[in-house]
Amino acid sequence: MLRNSMKTEFANRSDNERFARSVAAAFVIDLDPTVDELTEIKTAVSEAVTNAIIHGYEDREGVVSVEGKLYEDSVEFTVSDSGVGIPDIDRAREPLFTGKPETERSGMGFTIMEAFMDSVEVESAVGKGTKVRMVKKISR
Repeated sequence: MLRNSMKTEFANRSDNERFARSVAAAFVIDLDPTVDELTEIKTAVSEAVTNAIIHGYEDREGVVSVEGKLYEDSVEFTVSDSGVGIPDIDRAREPLFTGKPETERSGMGFTIMEAFMDSVEVESAVGKGTKVRMVKKISR
């Protein structure tokens, strides 16, 4: 059963990654997550937002959206952009793959999201943007 929902949008500026982490933490706190669960959620949301900021718009201005849904024992976050999209999602999800090697990116964003969340789904269309949906079950 849906307990709560939210949506926020912000400019694709790197300093807004901290804002997204704070929003995710504040939103999920009603489920009383453990410190580890809270850290994992904030990190996964941060990785998805960072990907949208760095890769989504390729140095042009754009908007990143974070939507949250709170259920009885889980939280769902969807991070989306209307940017360039991902041409090969399977390749992008490979550990150590980065589309921007010149920026010294680790290529671990999706790997971290998958390690910290119970499910991660990625939808993308070239020229239309990317949507990353993540779900985390909260222990009680």
